[in-house]
Amino acid sequence: MVNVLIVDDQQYVREMLSEELANEGYGVASVGDVESLADLLNHIQPDIVLLDLYLDGFEGWEVLRLIKRRSPKLPVLIFTAYDSFADDPRLCE
Repeated sequence: MVNVLIVDDQQYVREMLSEELANEGYGVASVGDVESLADLLNHIQPDIVLLDLYLDGFEGWEVLRLIKRRSPKLPVLIFTAYDSFADDPRLCE
């Protein structure tokens, strides 16, 4: 079973994605803040992370760096409801 970790500060987004992915047969864990993410990454090994780019109090890029320091090969899919990130030069880092 593929295990997906959802990182989003919006509870309804986490719930919707979790339900849809679980219905498709994926194992799902979700967190809404960076502190919980750091703790959860010590206890589980997801196969992929779905990361909201704009988290309350944190920028998704900081969270991406945290994830990659812990698991450099872990795939991370970044998503957002905003279109203002398209010209962000960090996309090319």
